[in-house]
Amino acid sequence: MSDPNLELDSRRVIYQRIADTPGVHFRALLSDLEYAQGTLQYQLRWLADEGLIDISDDGKYTRYYPAVEFDEADRAVMNALRREYSRRILAHLLTDGPLSTTELSDRLAKAQSTVSWHLSKLAEANLVTKERDGRSVMYQVCDPDRVKYLYTVHQRSFTDKVVDRILGLWDGY
Repeated sequence: MSDPNLELDSRRVIYQRIADTPGVHFRALLSDLEYAQGTLQYQLRWLADEGLIDISDDGKYTRYYPAVEFDEADRAVMNALRREYSRRILAHLLTDGPLSTTELSDRLAKAQSTVSWHLSKLAEANLVTKERDGRSVMYQVCDPDRVKYLYTVHQRSFTDKVVDRILGLWDGY
């Protein structure tokens, strides 16, 4: 890279990891790159101050993105796709939705309370809508094209073979 801001090897390596795995969180960077925690914190802060990366808080993790490449809606989708069960829920909703909490719970083999928690986080991020259908609440993805596109483009940075099988039909997207 010829950007003078990325002359330091550590800075360039950190930036490249963020570019390769947008939405990566601090602990994953710390584990993957094996820099000292203080070094990583300093370089991330420097990259953010220089406007080279954007920072997003998904409620559990602070996630990092290359600046300018992801708008707020894209970051919300990527934040969800970086969480295993949110990614699986989105996959099922995209392929077979709308679905209820019970149906999703059965498909994921997870407690309804766990699925409900993930669905509430997805709803808070405006990624799914819910509509009452009798005694059930049915969920569906708000912007399926955006989710499909971001999943397809960044598929290699996710390590979830189950979702890959569910969404295998998107290879040509």
